Amino acid sequence: MVRQEPEKADQVKIVVDTNIVFSAILNSGSRIALILISGKRHFSFYSCEFLLEELSLHRDKLRKLTKLPDAELDEVIGMVIKHITFINEAAIPSTMYRTTERLMKGNDLKDIPFVALAQELKAMLWTGDKVLSKGLAKSHADLVITATELFRRINELEG
Repeated sequence: MVRQEPEKADQVKIVVDTNIVFSAILNSGSRIALILISGKRHFSFYSCEFLLEELSLHRDKLRKLTKLPDAELDEVIGMVIKHITFINEAAIPSTMYRTTERLMKGNDLKDIPFVALAQELKAMLWTGDKVLSKGLAKSHADLVITATELFRRINELEG
């Protein structure tokens, strides 16, 4: 069973995948970054620890694309991931992985832990992967959420 941080009763649980975090790092002034940095009042963000490995693995690419020195890149990464609770994928029950694998036939296997975590937490998955979004929307439309929808919800709540 996955242990979760306590959350406010009115907060929506959101599982964030790697491409969302990378997008926020690459454009720290974007709507995506704004949601991750300031959306904690309305959303509880979660992700797999695998995402941290991906950040480390692709650090040189991130540095090259952002043209930021190491210290500034570290600062941006810290701001983007500060409000994300990272959960070890091993804590997700194997039955959830099997269910997710069947659900995701034909999609990138790297996405399975994120989708499995979203299902385990009864959360929504925030992904920029259009193929994954379309595939999941066909059978689980309530599982995926977009940046546009998140931004709209923030505006309604803060309206």
